[in-house]
Amino acid sequence: MQYTIVIEKSPRNYAAYVPDLPGCVATAASEAEAVREIREAIRFHIESLREHHEPVPKPRCTAAVVDVFAVAS
Repeated sequence: MQYTIVIEKSPRNYAAYVPDLPGCVATAASEAEAVREIREAIRFHIESLREHHEPVPKPRCTAAVVDVFAVAS
């Protein structure tokens, strides 16, 4: 399965979360490390859901990066 993640830069670190898996979060010193950490967090999160006989949400979110530019008047 492939889940969409969101990575946010804060003044001190990077935070990542998974919109389709509420509560699944990770923080790290770098963006690359945040990706590695959230990958592991997703595994643990899904494992916990299964152990507690809870449904594992299917990936539904998608993301896109949009270039925004100033339009001359």
